[in-house]
Amino acid sequence: MSLVTLVVSITTDVKRYHDREKSGWWVFILFIPVVGAVWLLIECGFLPGTAGPNRFGADPLARKQAEGCSQRNSNREGHR
Repeated sequence: MSLVTLVVSITTDVKRYHDREKSGWWVFILFIPVVGAVWLLIECGFLPGTAGPNRFGADPLARKQAEGCSQRNSNREGHR
């Protein structure tokens, strides 16, 4: 069970680093005692991703916001 948790955690952190337009290799900063864990927490937990698409793909939040706007507009048109 712990191996599955480790793999999921690493892949999630890599995706988050990609959201910030950084290499997934930054995950290995965890091997630096104390400082690495704090760095990962700040970098992946508190700082926003890059706005718009980057070299790793489209901005997932922009896609969700666009879907939300189109749904709100269609709901407003249906109430008229």
